[in-house]
Amino acid sequence: MTYPQLLTPEEKLADAKERLKIPTIVVICGSTRFMDAMADADRELTATGHIVVKPACNMKEPHPLWATEELAEPLKAQLDALHRAKIRLADEVLVVGDHIGSSTRAEIAYARQIGKPVGFTHPEVDPAAEEPPR
Repeated sequence: MTYPQLLTPEEKLADAKERLKIPTIVVICGSTRFMDAMADADRELTATGHIVVKPACNMKEPHPLWATEELAEPLKAQLDALHRAKIRLADEVLVVGDHIGSSTRAEIAYARQIGKPVGFTHPEVDPAAEEPPR
């Protein structure tokens, strides 16, 4: 007698999104220096029927939530973990901007590691394009 294979959490999520007719979820990644471009991409994707999630805290701009190092350091770690959860939730990743920093590079690597398709507003900055052919 064979037993049915249990679904992974990822498969359960995909199945639930399909059954609930949830539109494609796109997570926007990139440097917060491109917040205006992220907002533009959000509007365009939303207007075409996508659900969009993106960074909401620009820690390069002054704010009481991250006004001191004691506040900023744990918040940065919390926001990084939250953004990885957004990547897991999303169906696709869109990297905005013509520069890739270390945080965005790590997000791209994470998304690819878990099998998420990654697109770029500026494909020339794709770290995969920098890798030598094998």
